[in-house]
Amino acid sequence: MERRVSNFILAYESVIRLSFFLGILVLMAAWEKLSPRRPMTTSKALRWYSNLSMVIIDTLALRLLLPIQAVGMALFVQNRGWGLLNYVSLPHWLAIVIGILGLDLVIYLQHAMFHSIPLFWRLHRVHHTDLDFDVTTGIRFHPIEILLSMGIKMVAVTILGPSPVAVILFEVILNATSMFNHGNVRLPGSIDRMLRLFVVTPEMHRVHHSVVVREFNSNFGFNSPWWDRLLGTYRAQPSAGHEGMTIGLSQFREPKSLTLPWLLILPFIRKP
Repeated sequence: MERRVSNFILAYESVIRLSFFLGILVLMAAWEKLSPRRPMTTSKALRWYSNLSMVIIDTLALRLLLPIQAVGMALFVQNRGWGLLNYVSLPHWLAIVIGILGLDLVIYLQHAMFHSIPLFWRLHRVHHTDLDFDVTTGIRFHPIEILLSMGIKMVAVTILGPSPVAVILFEVILNATSMFNHGNVRLPGSIDRMLRLFVVTPEMHRVHHSVVVREFNSNFGFNSPWWDRLLGTYRAQPSAGHEGMTIGLSQFREPKSLTLPWLLILPFIRKP
């Protein structure tokens, strides 16, 4: 049974990933419409055009410039018996869970690194220049950052040795949780407190998009909330409150920062 499920996931990887992407995007957009957390301060049409265009450019960059990606690397590594998980005998389900958690830790560390090293911050600040915070903010990344992130994941896959199924599931979960925790949606406090024990919630991640430096240098997690708690980067709430906080970066407040051409050239102008 496990092998049939694995074969199905591998055979329909692209369909599965695209279906989850579109499904979560539509669900979150509907939730934002029905129960928004904050009023938008800029043109939604312009932001959505720019942010969704970045996804298309990112996807094309990966397809054209990297003939093998994380899943292909997982197959390559598995066939040669490389990686830590290929040296131990574990139940299939447990190996998948460990693989997903290991890759999640790598992405947490990568995120913290992109905030800490000026060269990488030039790329990552494209994500933070969004002047509003909604589901499309979670997919707004510069194509060079996406390529670097894929390279880091491929190295992590080589060292850790997760199965191709674990890598696909991780990619789907990462994309889904990124859109979820960037959602401009209202959650009751009791539900948010419960959920953030298991997953990064919009209330938790919104702090990371504050204009206040000590706040955007916190809450780096995308999937699991526990890396921030364990490694000392957790911040429960923004100092100004969720309604009063300012989203974005202090040096990029002009409307032009929302346009697609600006997003593409931003890493190459102004010192971080």
